[in-house]
Amino acid sequence: MSGHSKWSTIKRKKGALDAKRSKIFTKILKEISIAVKEGGGDPESNPRLRLAIANAKGANMPKDNIQRAITKAGDKNSSNFSEVTYEGYAPYGIAMFLECTTDNIQRTVANIRSYFNKHQGELGKNGSLSFLFERKGIFSIPQADIDRDEFELALIEAGAEEIELEDEYYSVTTAMEDFGAMMKKLEELNIAPESARLERIPNDTKALGLEEAKKVLKLIDLFEDDDDVQKVYHNLELTDSLLASLE
Repeated sequence: MSGHSKWSTIKRKKGALDAKRSKIFTKILKEISIAVKEGGGDPESNPRLRLAIANAKGANMPKDNIQRAITKAGDKNSSNFSEVTYEGYAPYGIAMFLECTTDNIQRTVANIRSYFNKHQGELGKNGSLSFLFERKGIFSIPQADIDRDEFELALIEAGAEEIELEDEYYSVTTAMEDFGAMMKKLEELNIAPESARLERIPNDTKALGLEEAKKVLKLIDLFEDDDDVQKVYHNLELTDSLLASLE
């Protein structure tokens, strides 16, 4: 099982009991807002909004919340969000790439720099670490009542590079350019993914001792707790002992 799949499994298990679900909703609502601002409030003609709605449903967000977010985003007086990225190093040389959505860039960069500084990390220049990550389509799909061989063959035809099954969830990886084809194939199969995102996967990972790795995870949690931070990517190797400590 790949490191990314292991991490997704842990995050899903934690999420079932996680008091941070409101944080997850906040991030999804921002994505809905940006999608509406970019392409309008009709999901049929707005692929980004359609994807945001699918992810909202996968996170068990109530339909009323989703519709209110779409309506609010269509109001010309609603907040305008900007998408920005930051790169830097966590302790022990772990590379980090942050995707943020904010209505106040000065506040966001000040917070990001503060988190790095307080945890012996360093905020870097944009573009300095992006080469360490490759953008991939990542899908988390509940196991359906369908022939597994036929299902996997259909996914491979749609561009799946890697398919893994654990705890009744498929983790499917595609090249970035095959992301749309995979979404279309799942729609044809009438299968709704729990989540579908373009993510940044590290080309190589770096292993640390358990205590050192836990210090890095504390910084990751700090970033994830910030409402302006949508996604946190890193190249920390998720060893079995580290994952076991999270369960």
